[in-house]
Parts: sequence; C-alpha cells; structure tokens
Amino acid sequence: MIIIDLDTFYTDSAKLSALPTYIEKVLNQAGEGNEIILTGKAPVWLYLSVAHALHGKATKLTYRSPVTGDVVIFDHNPF
Repeated sequence: MIIIDLDTFYTDSAKLSALPTYIEKVLNQAGEGNEIILTGKAPVWLYLSVAHALHGKATKLTYRSPVTGDVVIFDHNPF
C-alpha cells in the first residue's frame, strides 16, 4: 500500500498549469499494480485528475480524510 499526500506536491496553492507535473509525480510514486491511498489538502480538480491518471495503473484507489475516513474510489483486485 502506497500513501500519496497531494498536499506535498505544491506550496501555497495548487496551480492548474502544473497539473502535468503533479500527475507525473503521482505516477512515479504509485508504480504499477499497487494499492494507493490519496490524502492531503488539495483541490477537487487535482484529486479527480489524479484518480483518472491512476485508473489502469493501481489495483485499488482509496481517498483518506479525517472527516470521511477511507473511501474506496475503485477496487480492481479480483480477490
């Protein structure tokens, strides 16, 4: 299981113009076929873009928040 904190990808505020850089960082950290947990203070557009980029790369994607706890976004593990 790999935890990716999106809040660490930028200082002050996320910039839409830097989205390709954020996606590249996420893909490098995630690898192939791993269970990924996304967490951290980040805008919704960043979470949605990252989730889309991880589809087909991660076996399971979970969103973790102190408010909601763990929320499974997708789980493609056949077991």
